[in-house]
Amino acid sequence: MSEFRKRRRYGSVAVVSCEGSYGIALDGKEIATPQGQPLRLPSLALAEAVAAEWQAQGSHIDPSTMPLTRLAGSAIDVVARARAAIVERTSAYAATDLLCYRAAESQALAGRQRASWQPLLEWAAQRYGAPLEVTTGILAIAQPETSLAILRRAVEAADDWRLTALAAATAACGSLILALAMAEGEIDAEAAARLAFLDESYQSERWGEDAEALRKRAAAAAEIAAAARFLALLAA
Repeated sequence: MSEFRKRRRYGSVAVVSCEGSYGIALDGKEIATPQGQPLRLPSLALAEAVAAEWQAQGSHIDPSTMPLTRLAGSAIDVVARARAAIVERTSAYAATDLLCYRAAESQALAGRQRASWQPLLEWAAQRYGAPLEVTTGILAIAQPETSLAILRRAVEAADDWRLTALAAATAACGSLILALAMAEGEIDAEAAARLAFLDESYQSERWGEDAEALRKRAAAAAEIAAAARFLALLAA
């Protein structure tokens, strides 16, 4: 679509009211999603933040600097059209959730994992009535079917907009529990990223940082932060 060309060809950016939702107009013309659907946002706060991303572009449009726009487009183009698949893919993380697998080779790391991760597993057990089993090592263990079903329903209960953010955060964290805790306000985005990369941080303390690993962690942390901001703006 024309609005996503690499070179910026617009001057003004404005939020426009559209029958109970909000659009973004560039030089008076409403923008659409990559699939050509009207980019209509459910909250004024989110619309203003998306508009700010467009306004902040320089002579060329860089989608990597527009995480809220990308999430909004995904909600309309992907989640609304393939909701069942997104629910299934996101809830499936609970079966092998990161927080349930503790280090076998290092008591120090295992202790750090237990202190950092166990409180959130206990939170999920109390909040949802969905306890998960913990193991040592990387071999997959079976989780209680009742717990998995409950957590799936928690994912399914999110509307398309919140499901978009929850799915993005879950994939970036490698943990549905971390993403749900962030979505519920139990932890913030910074804590979610720190807990998601606890193992990597421990290894870097011992062996030093790897530039590529650091880049990947920063990108994932940015995804988590964007998802958290998206959720907050939806509720504003």
